[in-house]
Amino acid sequence: MAVKTIDAALPVDIFGVQTNIPLIHQVVTAQLAAARQGTHDVKSRGEVSGGGKKPYRQKGTGRARQGSIRAPQYNGGGIVHGPTPRSYDQRTPKKMKAAALRGALSDRARSGRLHVVESLVTGEVPSTKAAVAAIAELTTRRRVLVVVKREDALTAKSLRNVTDLVVLTFDQLNTYDVVLSDDVIFTQAAFEAFVEARSAEGTETVALSAAVVEADAKPAAKAKKAPAKKAPAKKAEAAKADAEPAEKVEAPAADTTEGATKTQPYGPGSKAPLKSGNAPKGHEIKGNADSMKYHTADSPWYDQTVAEVWFDTEETAQAAGFTKAGE
Repeated sequence: MAVKTIDAALPVDIFGVQTNIPLIHQVVTAQLAAARQGTHDVKSRGEVSGGGKKPYRQKGTGRARQGSIRAPQYNGGGIVHGPTPRSYDQRTPKKMKAAALRGALSDRARSGRLHVVESLVTGEVPSTKAAVAAIAELTTRRRVLVVVKREDALTAKSLRNVTDLVVLTFDQLNTYDVVLSDDVIFTQAAFEAFVEARSAEGTETVALSAAVVEADAKPAAKAKKAPAKKAPAKKAEAAKADAEPAEKVEAPAADTTEGATKTQPYGPGSKAPLKSGNAPKGHEIKGNADSMKYHTADSPWYDQTVAEVWFDTEETAQAAGFTKAGE
């Protein structure tokens, strides 16, 4: 049975915020540090058994004076400046943890790696085969995070033994697991419960399909090169001379935009990005050449979008073949 996906309404205060990478790094580092036991310990010279007797007299032996065979320079002696039991916990405010999680989820939503499904398993009996097949329809990436409700034992039991797959309840969702996973899959019940617990009432929403602005393109397969056969010296030089002109011939690129120049890549009304990153004077509309979408100042993704071209009006952007983001 094909899995039923849902074009959920994403609250912009959770899934449409700017991703703060330094904040995510700080929160993830603190989470990994808190997971350390900190029970490492070594014995100093005062804790090692034995060594209470002076090994030999102070003078007259010609050797360096010693007071104990458990001194650090002796084999079996104490350890100097070794680790002792300690706590690695870092104090991280709750608001920082919540902001890091919102930024990570927003990044997954913009890159097309957030999915909401009605359910992964139907019936009353757990089925790992059916659950894995449903996930394979959504993504082919290796690491997957599945978010369920605490009462959804059917999905949890179906996926608990699958490699590279993590199952969490919506109240356990954290920044580390979101960043570690390639795709995040919510069940409908878990998504609704998560939004109810985290989002403010009356917040603006955007459809899941419209939030995707940076979907990954499938990488092109690289052609394997056939091993070159060794040719005699004279024949190799002649073949090289014949091949050189052919390598230098390049087909002229067709200019599909009328009036396009280096500073106006899509004709009059468009501007190439400035080195400073600021908007050219009179051009406030951002264009993304990969997705062929443009963003106005009132767009929820305007600040997160890196402009590859600037337009002066929406009509100019539409004439260049761009469509408005979110439509």
